Amino acid sequence: MKKENRAVFPGSFDPITRGHKDVICRAVPLFDKIYVAIGQNANKKYMFPLDKRLQWLQIIFKNIPTIEVSCFDGLTIDFCKKHNINFILRGLRTSADFEFERQIAQINKQLDNEIETIFLLTHPIYTPLNSSIVREIISFNGDISNFVPEDILNDIITTYQNIYNT
Repeated sequence: MKKENRAVFPGSFDPITRGHKDVICRAVPLFDKIYVAIGQNANKKYMFPLDKRLQWLQIIFKNIPTIEVSCFDGLTIDFCKKHNINFILRGLRTSADFEFERQIAQINKQLDNEIETIFLLTHPIYTPLNSSIVREIISFNGDISNFVPEDILNDIITTYQNIYNT
């Protein structure tokens, strides 16, 4: 019996961008199952609460049965072991992304030689896009409609306004 190919796309998704969604959706045909997993870092301050970020991922991927939304504490490698995941999926925008992701992939390989990291290049339109930029635009009440998935756009704005009373 063939081993199921499972991948995890870890991130903070604070918030998820169209670039994240694009990479994940393009990876769907490559894997039997993809976990889109929010990694929690106690040392990081998030703009949006975990429950909202989870909800947004569930909305975005609700019609893709091979995607499971989850969250985890600790190392991505430990999440992989717990869920029998054999691939870590990462999107690359720039050479700086590559250098950063390469270092993490090489450390992960030392932690578990059986888990491979797979890189997908983002579409050129998403190269300048990241969650930090989106958070900055949101904080100045700018238009984020081109940067986040349409089906959660209004909820992102409303959530921000409710949290920060703008």
